[in-house]
Amino acid sequence: MKKLTKEFLHSLPKAELHCHLDGSMRVETIIELAKKQKVKLPEDDPKKLEHYLKAGTWCDSLVDYLKAFDVTTSVMQTHESLRRATYELAEDNAAENVRYLEIRFSPILHTDKGLTLTDVIDAVLEGKEQAEKKFDIIIGIIVCGLRHFSPAKSLTLAELSVAYKNSGVVGFDLAGAEENFPAKDHKEAFYLIVNNNINTTAHAGEAYGPESIHQALHFINANRIGHGTRLREDGDLLNYINDHRIPLEMCITSNVQTKAVKNLKSHPVKFYFNYGLRVTLNTDNRLISGTTLTDEYWLAVKEFGFTAPEIKYLIINGFKSAFLPHNKKVTLIKKVMKELEDKGLKIVNDYM
Repeated sequence: MKKLTKEFLHSLPKAELHCHLDGSMRVETIIELAKKQKVKLPEDDPKKLEHYLKAGTWCDSLVDYLKAFDVTTSVMQTHESLRRATYELAEDNAAENVRYLEIRFSPILHTDKGLTLTDVIDAVLEGKEQAEKKFDIIIGIIVCGLRHFSPAKSLTLAELSVAYKNSGVVGFDLAGAEENFPAKDHKEAFYLIVNNNINTTAHAGEAYGPESIHQALHFINANRIGHGTRLREDGDLLNYINDHRIPLEMCITSNVQTKAVKNLKSHPVKFYFNYGLRVTLNTDNRLISGTTLTDEYWLAVKEFGFTAPEIKYLIINGFKSAFLPHNKKVTLIKKVMKELEDKGLKIVNDYM
């Protein structure tokens, strides 16, 4: 059997489906942009700022975890900063052989200094296009509505997504503080999204129980579930998700930091995978969680005992779950399967 090392995992082609732009910046870039924009940061030294922003050092809950975004978004209020953040995030992913990347963000968080919503998304799309020309990577943009903002704002963001449907936006998400902010409040926005045949995902079952996942599925028609760590509390719902092959965007490190799980050993990723759920591995926030996609795969091997064949299926799950047109997805998966085979991971066709 193929020996799995962190270096080997780094070399494998991968898909990243759950990655927040404002949680995945380079610390050096934040400091440089802050100086240019005259924004005061809590720390000016790169190591001290990184320590300040990394959730593993201070986080007690999802709400706590979200506080770091106030710092990152403070320097993401110009066209150039948004373009650069997008380009650099793609570059960092390409450097660890991520072939497909979905970047999610909420444009409404980047309008504090006069940018319009279209200005914001144009800047991100410019960074995406520049990165795709330079690196071996395909990028899709997911617009996030926010649970703790008004449903009217979610509807505006949904309208924005519809306008950019054929220009790089591949999906619509519901993110933000989960408890006391039910998904059903935002159903008008998702009604517009679904009726315009746009892909949907939703953060659910992270800081609140399976009822949150139920609403994401049946009130706002989520095609994928972000996190879903508490799905195991409802066996009937778990079977529904399994039967309908609804992918789970799992983020192991982040889930421990936000206390979505008590500790690493209690994370359900291996149980879900063994049961047959379509599990995918993701970073959530590369900076704030202090992780990379390679790190997440290494955790799966080191802490949960994933074998080489299982890692192969995790990787393929990621590409299968991409918000890509079917013909493009098939072409990409064939290319990835060939690369995996060349690296000694034999592919066997099955129902997964």
